[in-house]
Amino acid sequence: MHLAPGLIAALAAIEKRLDGALAIVSGRPVDALDRFLDPWRPTLAAEHGSLLRLADGTLFAPPPPDLLPADTAASTLAAEHPGLYVERKTAAIALHYRSAPQLETLCRHTLSSVVALDPALELLEGKYVVEVKPAGTNKGRAISALMDRPPFAGRRPLFAGDDTTDEAGFASVQALGGEGIKVGGGETVAVHRCASPDVVRGWLAATLPADHPAALALQ
Repeated sequence: MHLAPGLIAALAAIEKRLDGALAIVSGRPVDALDRFLDPWRPTLAAEHGSLLRLADGTLFAPPPPDLLPADTAASTLAAEHPGLYVERKTAAIALHYRSAPQLETLCRHTLSSVVALDPALELLEGKYVVEVKPAGTNKGRAISALMDRPPFAGRRPLFAGDDTTDEAGFASVQALGGEGIKVGGGETVAVHRCASPDVVRGWLAATLPADHPAALALQ
């Protein structure tokens, strides 16, 4: 997977216009995000906020909890059901069931049983995925942490996302006086909604001068 070069160029151009105050907030690991965004290297909140990377490259990554029981349980289940996929992150274990949606309950029950035995762990549910991660970490807390630092401090935050894991982010930015933007359908606490990623790309293009090469690439 790789984002379209035009979209990457537009994001980089917007980051420059905002004096660096743009961040990618994602559940994916840092190395995966860098592959998707190459050659752009923005501020990141990766793995649902378990890791923060600032614009100067400084990485904040607290020691992860013991993930071996979760890895073992997820791997055992995936070995029994070929439609499942285990993603091993720095601070989390994700069990994906997009290719076997009928196994949602089984996946949730399996990892819930692991989390119940360790207060340092927490279960997070997303689109066709259940994930074991450090307790207390989420995208909302990551955004709040970034907003305490330059170049974000003192600005009004905006956050767009399309997953249930983004709800904590919407709540956080709105508590800080900003606005959340839900992309697609589903219940949400966000105050705004965009129908699709195409609408978001159009909105991003509109923030740049009409003749800017990055804006033209998004049209």
